[in-house]
Amino acid sequence: MAGSAHGHTPAAWTGVIISFIGFCIAGVFMVAANIPGFWAGVGVIVLGGIVGGAMKAAGLGMPKESAAVVAAREAATLQARS
Repeated sequence: MAGSAHGHTPAAWTGVIISFIGFCIAGVFMVAANIPGFWAGVGVIVLGGIVGGAMKAAGLGMPKESAAVVAAREAATLQARS
């Protein structure tokens, strides 16, 4: 388990943190009945997704598995089941 990464990448963390801040902003302004502030928070949420996607495209996300890795995992799963 220690060697596996479950999406804990700089791109994922950055996108989630920015989106969380956006949710907090939108929540505060929703309670305060301030419509422009609410939409600003929604904009920050969208910005979090864009930043996370850009960081993933820049190579800071999860690496894609090769066909050999996928085939080896499927073979091991079939062997374990039988």
